[in-house]
Amino acid sequence: MKDTRQKWFKDAKYGLFIHWGLYSLLGGEHKGQKTEHIAEWIMNYLDIPAEEYRELAKSFRGENFSAEDIVRRAKEEWGMQYLVFTSKHHEGFAMWDSKCSDYNVVKASPYGKDVLKEFQLACRKYGMKFCLYYSQAQDWDDPDGYAYGKDNSHKNFRKYMDNKCIPQLKELLTEYGEISILWFDTPMDMKEEESRELIELVKSYQPACIISGRIGNGLGEYLSTGDNFIPRLTYEGDWEVPATLNDTWGFNKDDENWKEPDDILRLLLKIVSRGGNYLLNIGPDGTGKVPERSCEILSEVGKYVRENAEAIFGTKRVDLYPYDLEWAQLTRKDHKLYVHVLRPQMRIELLNVANRVKGAYLVRDGQKLVCRARKICEGDSMVEVDLPADLKRGRKYAVCIELEEEEPIFEPIRG
Repeated sequence: MKDTRQKWFKDAKYGLFIHWGLYSLLGGEHKGQKTEHIAEWIMNYLDIPAEEYRELAKSFRGENFSAEDIVRRAKEEWGMQYLVFTSKHHEGFAMWDSKCSDYNVVKASPYGKDVLKEFQLACRKYGMKFCLYYSQAQDWDDPDGYAYGKDNSHKNFRKYMDNKCIPQLKELLTEYGEISILWFDTPMDMKEEESRELIELVKSYQPACIISGRIGNGLGEYLSTGDNFIPRLTYEGDWEVPATLNDTWGFNKDDENWKEPDDILRLLLKIVSRGGNYLLNIGPDGTGKVPERSCEILSEVGKYVRENAEAIFGTKRVDLYPYDLEWAQLTRKDHKLYVHVLRPQMRIELLNVANRVKGAYLVRDGQKLVCRARKICEGDSMVEVDLPADLKRGRKYAVCIELEEEEPIFEPIRG
């Protein structure tokens, strides 16, 4: 079981992932050829030579980018609690003023400003946990960095580690204040001792910095699931689902396969119910502008999250309920069970709730509701909550049922 031993991560539940780099300029297409894969991998999948790909930096102006606006909206409007930014993706381009490689946003692009410093200051201003993604094994620009699906047998990976990976990690850990998570990715053929070396490096500078599960070799302090994959059942320990709003991470101008706000809310509540965190991605375009549809979806979901924050943040995983509720998701705290009603209901009926019920109220405004516990004719327990007339056709609100005991929450079906 993975354990970060950090309360903030266990309570956070909802974070913002940001993929922004040179790949954002291409938007999924290079010289008339479109990638059939995720857009930030375009260099790898279309076999763009490093020297040709580097030319993109000369066009990276970020004229519509605002770290402060993104962080403010994420915290105040979208309801997110932590931010993970791609400091260096597999393309090898550093989004800060790296001293060990001039291939970075300050020295090689007309944008000329340190993106990480901008995010660091904005996160401090708005009380957002500042976390960084770093591709530790893949680096398609460095001749000795790994590349997925390519021949890596001739590469001196140790040389890449010593000359780029480790020096850049030291920069991140010493020049940008508190880093709450270092989000590593795609360890490829890294040996266990190499993964441990990076963990020890991080902890030597920032002991409280959490190491993501993708450091490799079964190490890391929490489980990072597969992209957009949710554990089927409740899962013990600390874990996180990295996920997209459409089908890609980096900006793709042709990807209009957006999830609906209702889908995102349902996924968030399902993950929280099972004990995990939801790290949801945006991919600004080459100018730094966040796609409008991303903002619209996140704002609609954020309204629910902010109104029902008590029933989302700081909650615990819910034990396996004996029934599959298509109309609701359940979250909990000690002595409280939250019912997130996602479809219109005449009344709320919960079978096989084992605890005595003290009361029920509407989370978003504290309105007390009529609530009763009884036995049905088969002998199973049932909790009923009457909904006011104006809510019977409403949707997306959380009803809190306060329980007298913490355990057990549910009882088995008597059959």
